[in-house]
Amino acid sequence: MYLHLGQNEVVQGRRVIGIFDLDKCSYEKRTREFLGAAEKEGVVLNLSPDIPRSFVLCDHPYHPQIVYLSPASPGALLKRSKLF
Repeated sequence: MYLHLGQNEVVQGRRVIGIFDLDKCSYEKRTREFLGAAEKEGVVLNLSPDIPRSFVLCDHPYHPQIVYLSPASPGALLKRSKLF
């Protein structure tokens, strides 16, 4: 099973750790710190030409984790995934 994140990016469903709403999570200090640290490590991929609506945390074979910034809403990604 695969999940289409946007901009021709597809990940395996088993690699998805979590799907998060960027609007709701960005208020939390820990989330901002986590995303800042991930960006410094170079493991953030922005798939959104505009403001991203969600971020998807995935495990990766070459990194402990990778963060995808997606233009799709968390609800749309959950419907696409059929994982939950």
